[in-house]
Amino acid sequence: MTATASSPEGVTPSGEDQAEFDFSSYLAKTRELVEQSLDAALGPERPESLRESMRYSLLAGGKRLRPILCLAACELVGGDASLAMPTAVALEMIHTMSLIHDDLPAMDNDDLRRGRPTNHKVYGDAMAILAGDALLSRAFEMVAVRSEGVPPERLLKVVAELSLVSGAPGLVGGQVVDLESEGREVDLETLEYIHLHKTAALLRACVVTGALIGGADASQVDAMRTYANGIGLAFQIVDDILDVTASSDVLGKTAGKDLIADKTTYPKLLGLEPSRARALELVAQAKAVLEPWKDKAQPLLALADYVASRDR
Repeated sequence: MTATASSPEGVTPSGEDQAEFDFSSYLAKTRELVEQSLDAALGPERPESLRESMRYSLLAGGKRLRPILCLAACELVGGDASLAMPTAVALEMIHTMSLIHDDLPAMDNDDLRRGRPTNHKVYGDAMAILAGDALLSRAFEMVAVRSEGVPPERLLKVVAELSLVSGAPGLVGGQVVDLESEGREVDLETLEYIHLHKTAALLRACVVTGALIGGADASQVDAMRTYANGIGLAFQIVDDILDVTASSDVLGKTAGKDLIADKTTYPKLLGLEPSRARALELVAQAKAVLEPWKDKAQPLLALADYVASRDR
């Protein structure tokens, strides 16, 4: 078995109840497997300058929440998580592409990401754009070429999900509305549109693709979509809260940048405490959707709580 398809065997306990589930151990072990697979996905190749820029951002650390969600969803429906690892890697590549492009001067114009200079500050705007483009195309290669053992009809559905999330119906559309909303007062509906597309859409793709690879039925796929919408919005609300309550050193990115850009955020629109309450409500709703599969849902339930309680 290659590093790209490393199996999280022994990571998810079977037959354990929620109280006995060791989430910290699960997170550490699964992150390690994801990191190994990400490293293996960008081996020696030319041009070296492009590869270096891609690896700089892809291997910069981070929570690895998206690939872990993919693997956990695959296991929930009874699938072999090793078969979902190439797709999990692809999702992190798409996420990294969106961060590289979002940080560009023409977008959010940020100098700090994951505790170090952003890609364009190190390699220049042109190389950052090209590195993001290369990561996006490599993501589809991971699914279409490197997903050995997955039935083709499932991979076709995965490719469709990734195409939607990385384009106008997902990340790109959300970013456009976000940029157009700077300096304007927007209502809650518009704010949620932005974050359902910029944040929740990719989280939704993570659990849906993982479930599809695992052989999920329609009810399980629908539950995954609902679950991800809930934790996706909660994730963004917490992000907005941290932007005004945490320091740049803690966040690993520039704090207060939404205020500087005059963006509408949940705390600005609702206030801090109502925003916290809304995040907790969304997480509770997301967890409730998994009730029919609670015996196998410990990782996804714990990940939902992690989204609401994170401090960076």
